[in-house]
Amino acid sequence: MAGTNRELADFLRRARAQVDPSRAGLPPDSRVRRVPGLRREEVALLAGVSTDYYTRLEQGRRITPSSAVVEALGRALDLDEAGRAHLHDLFGLTTASARGARRPPAVQRLRPGLHQLIDALDGEPALVLGRRTDILAANRMARALFADFESKPRPERNYARWMFLDEAARDLFTDWEDQARTAVESLRLEVGRDPHDRATTELVAELRERSADFDRWWEQHRVHQRTHGSKRLRHPVVGDLTVEYETLTLPGDPDTTLFVYTCEAGSPSRRALDLLASWTLTGPPAG
Repeated sequence: MAGTNRELADFLRRARAQVDPSRAGLPPDSRVRRVPGLRREEVALLAGVSTDYYTRLEQGRRITPSSAVVEALGRALDLDEAGRAHLHDLFGLTTASARGARRPPAVQRLRPGLHQLIDALDGEPALVLGRRTDILAANRMARALFADFESKPRPERNYARWMFLDEAARDLFTDWEDQARTAVESLRLEVGRDPHDRATTELVAELRERSADFDRWWEQHRVHQRTHGSKRLRHPVVGDLTVEYETLTLPGDPDTTLFVYTCEAGSPSRRALDLLASWTLTGPPAG
């Protein structure tokens, strides 16, 4: 149907299918369920809107509900914080101050001070990611732990692209599927924020064409906001280790995120990371 919001329609249908009816607080219903999740009328009941109104929303009709209705839909669909933010984005209700009526510059550039900051984190890997998971900077330890992103052509300095199209990434992560799905869900969230960004659209099209895994997970339309977590690796130099990461969004620059990776003091992973740090300074043994 022309003029419909297809991304919104797809997200609502898939979110509805993922809700467990037994935990949704619905009144007793003896009808047999032929499809997973909630029925449209049940979402409408939980959100306090008419079934016809919700149906039109799920059809992607160009309707702009109030923020209160969108919040009610988020609760009815049991969405987490990232899912609710994505729903606001798809309805076009994100505030101008948060995403900006601004159009960001085509090329992101980091201040010299940010390069100095991550270089100063000498014993801990650190990455700076920009829009669409572009890798804007990586310190010495990040290049040793993950990949030498700065040696790649600029179009290939992208975390999601590396994760799906570089076999070395599949070999590096023992939990590759979890990490890759998270990358898809984070990119999905970003597309909702700026669906007209050409570079992001081209990246998604390339990944859908070249990676069956990416295409399958993209179709699921799940979203995720990376704020912290862990990664399990099998590094070719120092073996198995697990790193924890925390993220920091830089004040005044919501499109740039600093990722810092650490290990618990005294743990085997910490010793492996320290060994890697030493190796980056001395290089591989001769012979």
